[in-house]
Amino acid sequence: MTRFAQNGNVYYLEEPFFDAPNGAYLEINQKLSRLWVCVPHLPAGCTQEQTNAQIKMLLESFFEERDCSDFVFWYYTPVAFEFSRTFTPGLIVYDCMDELSAFKFAPPRLKFVEQQLLAKADVVFTGGVSLYEAKKAAHHNIHPFPSSIDKEHFQAARKQLAEPTDQASVQGIKLGFYGVIDERFDQQLIREIARKRPDWHLMLIGPVVKIDMAELPVAENIHYLGSKTYQELPYYLSGWNVALIPFLLNESTRFISPTKTPEYLAAGKPVVSTAIRDVVFPYAKSGLVSIGHDADTFITAIEHELTNQENAQWLRAVDEYLADKSWEHTFSAMQRLMLSVKKQETPVVLTRELKSAS
Repeated sequence: MTRFAQNGNVYYLEEPFFDAPNGAYLEINQKLSRLWVCVPHLPAGCTQEQTNAQIKMLLESFFEERDCSDFVFWYYTPVAFEFSRTFTPGLIVYDCMDELSAFKFAPPRLKFVEQQLLAKADVVFTGGVSLYEAKKAAHHNIHPFPSSIDKEHFQAARKQLAEPTDQASVQGIKLGFYGVIDERFDQQLIREIARKRPDWHLMLIGPVVKIDMAELPVAENIHYLGSKTYQELPYYLSGWNVALIPFLLNESTRFISPTKTPEYLAAGKPVVSTAIRDVVFPYAKSGLVSIGHDADTFITAIEHELTNQENAQWLRAVDEYLADKSWEHTFSAMQRLMLSVKKQETPVVLTRELKSAS
Protein backbone atom coordinates (compact mmCIF):
# COMPACT_ATOMS: atom_id res chain seq x y z
CA MET A 1 0.00 0.00 0.00
CA THR A 2 2.92 2.39 0.55
CA ARG A 3 3.88 1.81 -3.09
CA PHE A 4 0.35 2.56 -4.29
CA ALA A 5 0.41 5.72 -2.16
CA GLN A 6 3.21 7.05 -4.36
CA ASN A 7 0.71 7.20 -7.26
CA GLY A 8 -2.54 8.08 -5.53
CA ASN A 9 -4.46 8.31 -2.27
CA VAL A 10 -4.76 5.17 -0.15
CA TYR A 11 -7.32 4.73 2.64
CA TYR A 12 -6.66 1.57 4.66
CA LEU A 13 -9.73 0.37 6.54
CA GLU A 14 -8.89 -1.49 9.74
CA GLU A 15 -10.86 -3.82 12.00
CA PRO A 16 -13.42 -1.98 14.17
CA PHE A 17 -13.01 -1.12 17.83
CA PHE A 18 -16.14 -1.56 19.95
CA ASP A 19 -15.55 1.40 22.23
CA ALA A 20 -17.91 4.17 21.10
CA PRO A 21 -20.53 4.88 23.80
CA ASN A 22 -21.97 7.86 21.92
CA GLY A 23 -22.42 6.31 18.49
CA ALA A 24 -20.31 5.02 15.62
CA TYR A 25 -17.58 7.16 14.05
CA LEU A 26 -14.65 6.72 11.67
CA GLU A 27 -11.23 7.75 12.95
CA ILE A 28 -8.93 8.75 10.07
CA ASN A 29 -5.20 9.18 10.71
CA GLN A 30 -2.72 10.21 8.04
CA LYS A 31 0.44 8.05 8.07
CA LEU A 32 2.15 9.20 4.88
CA SER A 33 1.54 12.06 2.47
CA ARG A 34 -1.07 10.01 0.59
CA LEU A 35 -1.85 7.18 3.01
CA TRP A 36 -4.50 7.21 5.73
CA VAL A 37 -5.53 4.51 8.21
CA CYS A 38 -9.28 4.46 8.90
CA VAL A 39 -10.56 2.78 12.07
CA PRO A 40 -14.30 2.34 12.72
CA HIS A 41 -15.31 2.84 16.34
CA LEU A 42 -18.63 1.15 17.15
CA PRO A 43 -20.77 0.70 20.26
CA ALA A 44 -19.98 -2.31 22.41
CA GLY A 45 -22.11 -5.43 22.06
CA CYS A 46 -22.85 -5.14 18.34
CA THR A 47 -23.94 -8.28 16.53
CA GLN A 48 -22.28 -9.09 13.21
CA GLU A 49 -25.30 -7.73 11.34
CA GLN A 50 -25.21 -4.50 13.35
CA THR A 51 -21.44 -4.22 12.78
CA ASN A 52 -21.88 -4.55 9.01
CA ALA A 53 -24.75 -2.04 8.97
CA GLN A 54 -22.81 0.58 10.94
CA ILE A 55 -19.59 0.24 8.93
CA LYS A 56 -21.68 0.56 5.76
CA MET A 57 -23.20 3.74 7.20
CA LEU A 58 -19.72 5.11 7.95
CA LEU A 59 -18.60 4.34 4.41
CA GLU A 60 -21.67 6.04 2.98
CA SER A 61 -20.74 9.14 4.97
CA PHE A 62 -17.13 8.84 3.76
CA PHE A 63 -18.28 8.82 0.13
CA GLU A 64 -20.70 11.73 0.45
CA GLU A 65 -17.99 14.09 -0.80
CA ARG A 66 -15.96 11.57 -2.81
CA ASP A 67 -16.74 9.91 -6.14
CA CYS A 68 -16.78 6.16 -5.47
CA SER A 69 -16.19 5.43 -9.17
CA ASP A 70 -12.72 6.99 -8.80
CA PHE A 71 -11.80 4.37 -6.21
CA VAL A 72 -10.31 0.91 -6.38
CA PHE A 73 -11.73 -1.37 -3.67
CA TRP A 74 -8.96 -3.73 -2.55
CA TYR A 75 -10.13 -6.66 -0.41
CA TYR A 76 -7.88 -8.75 1.83
CA THR A 77 -10.86 -10.61 3.26
CA PRO A 78 -14.36 -11.40 1.93
CA VAL A 79 -15.78 -10.25 5.28
CA ALA A 80 -15.40 -6.66 4.09
CA PHE A 81 -17.63 -7.36 1.08
CA GLU A 82 -20.62 -7.78 3.40
CA PHE A 83 -20.71 -4.08 4.25
CA SER A 84 -19.45 -2.72 0.91
CA ARG A 85 -21.24 -4.76 -1.75
CA THR A 86 -23.65 -1.92 -2.62
CA PHE A 87 -20.91 0.52 -3.61
CA THR A 88 -19.80 0.91 -7.23
CA PRO A 89 -16.02 1.45 -7.31
CA GLY A 90 -14.05 1.81 -10.52
CA LEU A 91 -12.22 -1.47 -9.91
CA ILE A 92 -12.46 -4.38 -7.47
CA VAL A 93 -9.31 -6.30 -6.47
CA TYR A 94 -9.41 -9.40 -4.29
CA ASP A 95 -5.99 -10.06 -2.78
CA CYS A 96 -6.47 -13.57 -1.41
CA MET A 97 -3.62 -14.08 1.05
CA ASP A 98 -4.86 -17.22 2.83
CA GLU A 99 -7.66 -19.77 2.85
CA LEU A 100 -9.27 -17.85 5.69
CA SER A 101 -12.21 -20.23 5.99
CA ALA A 102 -9.77 -22.87 7.34
CA PHE A 103 -8.63 -20.63 10.21
CA LYS A 104 -9.77 -21.19 13.78
CA PHE A 105 -13.00 -19.29 14.60
CA ALA A 106 -13.55 -18.35 10.94
CA PRO A 107 -17.15 -17.19 10.27
CA PRO A 108 -19.22 -20.06 8.79
CA ARG A 109 -20.47 -17.74 6.02
CA LEU A 110 -16.96 -16.92 4.81
CA LYS A 111 -16.87 -19.30 1.84
CA PHE A 112 -20.26 -18.14 0.58
CA VAL A 113 -19.29 -14.46 0.84
CA GLU A 114 -16.01 -15.21 -0.93
CA GLN A 115 -17.95 -16.70 -3.86
CA GLN A 116 -19.94 -13.47 -4.07
CA LEU A 117 -16.76 -11.38 -3.98
CA LEU A 118 -15.14 -13.53 -6.68
CA ALA A 119 -18.19 -12.95 -8.88
CA LYS A 120 -17.74 -9.16 -8.59
CA ALA A 121 -13.92 -8.90 -8.60
CA ASP A 122 -12.18 -7.57 -11.72
CA VAL A 123 -8.83 -9.15 -10.85
CA VAL A 124 -7.73 -11.64 -8.17
CA PHE A 125 -4.27 -12.07 -6.65
CA THR A 126 -3.21 -15.00 -4.46
CA GLY A 127 -0.49 -15.02 -1.83
CA GLY A 128 1.19 -18.14 -3.20
CA VAL A 129 1.25 -20.77 -5.91
CA SER A 130 -0.63 -23.48 -4.01
CA LEU A 131 -3.44 -21.03 -3.22
CA TYR A 132 -3.52 -20.05 -6.89
CA GLU A 133 -3.85 -23.72 -7.89
CA ALA A 134 -6.77 -24.10 -5.49
CA LYS A 135 -8.56 -20.93 -6.67
CA LYS A 136 -7.68 -20.66 -10.37
CA ALA A 137 -10.94 -22.19 -11.58
CA ALA A 138 -12.95 -19.66 -9.54
CA HIS A 139 -12.03 -16.57 -11.58
CA HIS A 140 -11.06 -15.73 -15.14
CA ASN A 141 -8.39 -13.17 -14.18
CA ILE A 142 -6.39 -14.64 -11.28
CA HIS A 143 -2.64 -14.39 -10.72
CA PRO A 144 -0.22 -15.80 -8.09
CA PHE A 145 2.06 -13.43 -6.17
CA PRO A 146 4.30 -15.32 -3.71
CA SER A 147 5.77 -13.37 -0.83
CA SER A 148 7.95 -10.36 -1.54
CA ILE A 149 10.43 -8.69 0.77
CA ASP A 150 12.03 -5.43 1.74
CA LYS A 151 15.52 -6.75 1.03
CA GLU A 152 17.53 -3.81 2.34
CA HIS A 153 15.62 -3.90 5.62
CA PHE A 154 16.35 -7.58 6.29
CA GLN A 155 19.82 -7.71 4.73
CA ALA A 156 20.92 -5.41 7.54
CA ALA A 157 20.81 -8.51 9.77
CA ARG A 158 23.80 -9.94 7.89
CA LYS A 159 25.94 -7.54 9.89
CA GLN A 160 26.57 -8.06 13.58
CA LEU A 161 23.90 -5.74 14.95
CA ALA A 162 23.48 -4.97 18.62
CA GLU A 163 20.98 -7.50 19.99
CA PRO A 164 18.05 -6.16 22.00
CA THR A 165 18.46 -6.63 25.75
CA ASP A 166 15.89 -9.43 26.15
CA GLN A 167 17.72 -11.58 23.57
CA ALA A 168 21.27 -10.47 24.34
CA SER A 169 20.92 -11.88 27.85
CA VAL A 170 20.62 -15.39 26.40
CA GLN A 171 23.95 -17.07 25.70
CA GLY A 172 24.50 -19.99 23.33
CA ILE A 173 23.01 -21.26 20.07
CA LYS A 174 19.84 -19.37 19.21
CA LEU A 175 17.07 -20.72 16.99
CA GLY A 176 14.51 -18.07 16.11
CA PHE A 177 10.92 -17.68 14.95
CA TYR A 178 8.84 -14.56 14.49
CA GLY A 179 5.17 -14.42 13.58
CA VAL A 180 1.77 -15.01 15.09
CA ILE A 181 1.77 -17.93 17.51
CA ASP A 182 -1.63 -19.49 16.84
CA GLU A 183 -3.27 -22.77 15.81
CA ARG A 184 -0.76 -23.18 12.99
CA PHE A 185 2.21 -23.24 15.38
CA ASP A 186 3.57 -26.73 16.13
CA GLN A 187 3.81 -26.61 19.92
CA GLN A 188 4.83 -30.24 20.28
CA LEU A 189 7.69 -29.82 17.82
CA ILE A 190 9.07 -26.90 19.82
CA ARG A 191 8.60 -28.84 23.05
CA GLU A 192 10.54 -31.84 21.68
CA ILE A 193 13.39 -29.78 20.24
CA ALA A 194 13.82 -27.97 23.55
CA ARG A 195 13.77 -31.24 25.50
CA LYS A 196 16.18 -33.13 23.24
CA ARG A 197 18.63 -30.26 22.80
CA PRO A 198 18.72 -28.31 26.06
CA ASP A 199 21.88 -26.54 24.84
CA TRP A 200 19.84 -24.78 22.12
CA HIS A 201 17.74 -21.72 22.89
CA LEU A 202 14.46 -21.10 21.07
CA MET A 203 13.65 -17.43 20.64
CA LEU A 204 9.91 -17.02 19.89
CA ILE A 205 8.73 -13.57 18.83
CA GLY A 206 5.11 -12.61 18.25
CA PRO A 207 1.66 -12.39 19.80
CA VAL A 208 -0.18 -15.48 21.07
CA VAL A 209 -3.58 -15.58 19.36
CA LYS A 210 -6.56 -17.98 19.53
CA ILE A 211 -4.72 -20.53 21.69
CA ASP A 212 -4.35 -20.89 25.46
CA MET A 213 -0.99 -19.54 26.64
CA ALA A 214 -1.08 -22.07 29.45
CA GLU A 215 -0.79 -24.86 26.88
CA LEU A 216 2.37 -23.52 25.26
CA PRO A 217 5.59 -25.48 25.88
CA VAL A 218 7.64 -24.21 28.80
CA ALA A 219 11.35 -24.88 29.39
CA GLU A 220 14.44 -22.97 30.47
CA ASN A 221 15.61 -22.82 26.87
CA ILE A 222 12.28 -21.58 25.40
CA HIS A 223 12.02 -17.80 25.41
CA TYR A 224 8.77 -15.97 24.59
CA LEU A 225 9.82 -12.42 23.78
CA GLY A 226 6.39 -11.05 22.82
CA SER A 227 5.52 -8.77 19.92
CA LYS A 228 8.19 -6.64 18.26
CA THR A 229 8.01 -3.90 15.69
CA TYR A 230 8.95 -4.41 12.05
CA GLN A 231 11.93 -2.10 12.59
CA GLU A 232 13.24 -4.28 15.44
CA LEU A 233 13.21 -7.59 13.58
CA PRO A 234 16.65 -7.33 11.90
CA TYR A 235 18.25 -6.75 15.31
CA TYR A 236 16.78 -10.01 16.60
CA LEU A 237 17.54 -11.90 13.39
CA SER A 238 21.16 -10.82 13.53
CA GLY A 239 21.71 -12.82 16.71
CA TRP A 240 20.13 -16.07 15.50
CA ASN A 241 22.09 -19.08 14.28
CA VAL A 242 19.14 -20.67 12.47
CA ALA A 243 15.64 -19.40 11.65
CA LEU A 244 12.63 -21.69 12.04
CA ILE A 245 9.24 -22.16 10.40
CA PRO A 246 7.61 -24.66 12.81
CA PHE A 247 4.11 -24.89 11.34
CA LEU A 248 1.73 -27.81 11.61
CA LEU A 249 0.54 -29.42 8.41
CA ASN A 250 -3.22 -28.97 8.54
CA GLU A 251 -6.08 -27.19 6.78
CA SER A 252 -5.02 -23.77 8.07
CA THR A 253 -1.50 -24.16 6.63
CA ARG A 254 -2.36 -26.03 3.44
CA PHE A 255 -2.15 -22.95 1.21
CA ILE A 256 0.09 -20.57 3.15
CA SER A 257 3.21 -19.01 1.63
CA PRO A 258 5.09 -17.66 4.67
CA THR A 259 6.57 -14.22 4.02
CA LYS A 260 9.12 -14.97 6.70
CA THR A 261 10.84 -17.50 4.39
CA PRO A 262 12.41 -14.93 2.01
CA GLU A 263 12.84 -12.47 4.90
CA TYR A 264 14.92 -15.01 6.86
CA LEU A 265 16.94 -15.75 3.72
CA ALA A 266 17.50 -12.07 2.95
CA ALA A 267 18.91 -11.79 6.47
CA GLY A 268 21.42 -14.49 5.51
CA LYS A 269 20.05 -16.96 8.04
CA PRO A 270 19.82 -20.70 7.37
CA VAL A 271 16.19 -21.83 7.52
CA VAL A 272 14.60 -25.08 8.71
CA SER A 273 10.89 -25.56 8.06
CA THR A 274 8.21 -28.17 8.26
CA ALA A 275 7.01 -29.41 4.87
CA ILE A 276 4.79 -26.45 3.96
CA ARG A 277 4.12 -26.87 0.25
CA ASP A 278 5.05 -23.32 -0.75
CA VAL A 279 8.29 -23.65 1.25
CA VAL A 280 9.21 -27.03 -0.24
CA PHE A 281 8.54 -25.61 -3.71
CA PRO A 282 10.67 -23.70 -4.61
CA TYR A 283 12.91 -23.03 -1.59
CA ALA A 284 13.78 -26.56 -0.45
CA LYS A 285 13.89 -27.95 -3.99
CA SER A 286 16.40 -25.21 -4.85
CA GLY A 287 18.58 -26.12 -1.87
CA LEU A 288 17.90 -22.86 -0.05
CA VAL A 289 15.92 -24.25 2.92
CA SER A 290 16.08 -27.52 4.89
CA ILE A 291 12.92 -29.49 5.72
CA GLY A 292 12.14 -31.48 8.86
CA HIS A 293 9.24 -33.91 9.10
CA ASP A 294 9.32 -34.61 12.84
CA ALA A 295 11.38 -33.57 15.86
CA ASP A 296 14.31 -35.86 15.05
CA THR A 297 14.62 -34.88 11.37
CA PHE A 298 14.08 -31.23 12.33
CA ILE A 299 16.97 -31.48 14.80
CA THR A 300 19.15 -33.19 12.18
CA ALA A 301 18.35 -30.41 9.70
CA ILE A 302 19.23 -27.75 12.29
CA GLU A 303 22.53 -29.51 13.04
CA HIS A 304 23.33 -29.47 9.31
CA GLU A 305 22.48 -25.77 8.99
CA LEU A 306 24.64 -24.91 12.01
CA THR A 307 27.63 -26.25 10.07
CA ASN A 308 26.52 -24.51 6.87
CA GLN A 309 26.31 -20.91 8.12
CA GLU A 310 29.45 -19.69 6.34
CA ASN A 311 28.57 -21.34 3.01
CA ALA A 312 29.29 -18.56 0.49
CA GLN A 313 27.90 -20.62 -2.39
CA TRP A 314 24.57 -21.03 -0.58
CA LEU A 315 24.39 -17.30 0.11
CA ARG A 316 25.07 -16.50 -3.56
CA ALA A 317 22.25 -18.88 -4.54
CA VAL A 318 19.96 -17.11 -2.04
CA ASP A 319 20.78 -13.71 -3.52
CA GLU A 320 20.25 -14.96 -7.07
CA TYR A 321 16.83 -16.33 -6.14
CA LEU A 322 15.82 -13.15 -4.31
CA ALA A 323 17.05 -10.85 -7.09
CA ASP A 324 13.52 -10.11 -8.39
CA LYS A 325 11.63 -10.76 -5.14
CA SER A 326 10.85 -7.25 -3.99
CA TRP A 327 7.73 -5.28 -3.14
CA GLU A 328 8.62 -2.90 -5.98
CA HIS A 329 8.53 -5.78 -8.45
CA THR A 330 5.24 -7.08 -7.03
CA PHE A 331 3.67 -3.62 -7.05
CA SER A 332 4.66 -3.01 -10.68
CA ALA A 333 3.29 -6.35 -11.82
CA MET A 334 0.02 -5.89 -9.91
CA GLN A 335 -0.40 -2.36 -11.22
CA ARG A 336 0.03 -3.54 -14.83
CA LEU A 337 -2.67 -6.16 -14.35
CA MET A 338 -5.01 -3.62 -12.77
CA LEU A 339 -4.44 -1.09 -15.53
CA SER A 340 -5.08 -3.75 -18.14
CA VAL A 341 -8.60 -4.11 -16.71
CA LYS A 342 -9.38 -0.44 -16.38
CA LYS A 343 -6.95 2.45 -16.62
CA GLN A 344 -7.30 5.03 -13.85
CA GLU A 345 -5.46 8.35 -13.82
CA THR A 346 -5.38 8.65 -10.02
CA PRO A 347 -5.91 5.26 -8.41
CA VAL A 348 -7.29 5.33 -4.88
CA VAL A 349 -7.31 2.13 -2.87
CA LEU A 350 -9.65 1.17 -0.05
CA THR A 351 -8.45 -1.87 1.90
CA ARG A 352 -9.27 -3.87 4.95
CA GLU A 353 -7.13 -6.33 6.86
CA LEU A 354 -8.17 -9.38 8.86
CA LYS A 355 -5.88 -9.09 11.84
CA SER A 356 -5.86 -12.78 12.69
CA ALA A 357 -4.28 -13.60 9.35
CA SER A 358 -0.53 -13.45 9.04
